[in-house]
Amino acid sequence: MTDAQETAADSSLRTTGGAPPDEGVTGVSVEGTPTPLLEPRDGIPPVVADPDALAQVIAAFAAGTGPVAVDAERASGYRYGQRAYLVQLRREGAGSALIDPVACPDLSGLGEALAGAEWVLHAATQDLPCLREIGMVPSAVFDTELAGRLAGFPRVGLGAMVESVLGYVLEKGHSAVDWSTRPLPEPWLRYAALDVELLVDLRDALEKELDRQGKLEWAREEFDAIASAPPAPPRKDPWRRTSGMHKVRRRRQLAVVRELWTARDRIAQRRDVSPGKVLSDGAIVEAALSLPPNVHALTALPGFGHRMGRRQLEQWQAAVERAKALPDAELPQPGQAVAGPPPPRSWADRDPAAAARLSAARAAVSALAEQLGMPQENLITPDTVRRVCWEPPGDLSADSVAGALAAHGARPWQITQVTPVLARALTTPAP
Repeated sequence: MTDAQETAADSSLRTTGGAPPDEGVTGVSVEGTPTPLLEPRDGIPPVVADPDALAQVIAAFAAGTGPVAVDAERASGYRYGQRAYLVQLRREGAGSALIDPVACPDLSGLGEALAGAEWVLHAATQDLPCLREIGMVPSAVFDTELAGRLAGFPRVGLGAMVESVLGYVLEKGHSAVDWSTRPLPEPWLRYAALDVELLVDLRDALEKELDRQGKLEWAREEFDAIASAPPAPPRKDPWRRTSGMHKVRRRRQLAVVRELWTARDRIAQRRDVSPGKVLSDGAIVEAALSLPPNVHALTALPGFGHRMGRRQLEQWQAAVERAKALPDAELPQPGQAVAGPPPPRSWADRDPAAAARLSAARAAVSALAEQLGMPQENLITPDTVRRVCWEPPGDLSADSVAGALAAHGARPWQITQVTPVLARALTTPAP
């Protein structure tokens, strides 16, 4: 048994998901009650919204020391896309900063000033794309959410982590507001500043916990993978992700979904609003199922009621008519071509031996994840397990299984942990 397995087997750890640090920042009172964190220690910093103020922040943070806490606020559900509408930072020697990326859209100078520092983010993969758009790309990352998952914490939201590890309660009431609002209200700015107030302290505590569990090198491999990951490629056929698509079966109906989705996306992008505020997914699906012959029939469908103007209705009906007029050869095919194995529900009929391998592999990975005190998907991705079980290596040796895992993007620590149990599972005979 490895050090990590021995530590994860500790019942108290598995119950609490880790222990608060023995030293450093803690807000737990003598009675053990978490302390509300109501104000940033240096007050709410002014919002940086001009080149001179930005230059001062860049100089201050370049002169700072240690890791830099970074966060970004988006306007999901309000605006088109996932751009950043506020960037928050904190670093020892520089204090905190709030930057308006609408007024200062090019933050590449700040990104360059911080290039050699470790960036501490919570759920880094959510914020890195919008930070990249404004010129901020880290060379090193510490993800406190991912660290919490690897350490076995049952709740890994920032508020839950700060409370359980550091003993402070963060006010989270403004997480879903419209951050494109200008000027930003003071309570929102206070909330934003507090999000980075203790992020480096949380990082330090989690590093100690991961080291105690023998998982620190695993976490570093994960963080390196996040920092070095290229931008995600554009999604193919994004219209197929329309909610309720499972109801749409016929190719002509699929064409209606595609036309309405494309028209909605074009309008939403032009108006810079969330596509759902232009037309709901439910309305798109209803129109596809009904194939309305005219505007009057369209108006009767859910989502196209009396509040919608005649001009809007006509543009949606025009999209429906375009789909109805397509020749059969141009209609989309049902389903979506997916590289890799078929859905697991079909394995028993198509390849019973593969189904047996997958069942054994899932059970083995689940048991190992439990033993190590972390979610299965962080131990090894379910997609990787499916791919290896569907097309296993020829000789099923440990080296071959390790090579197959590496080919699918598994990190070295994952390969070391998973290879023995997966190699055994792959030799499971079919029932």
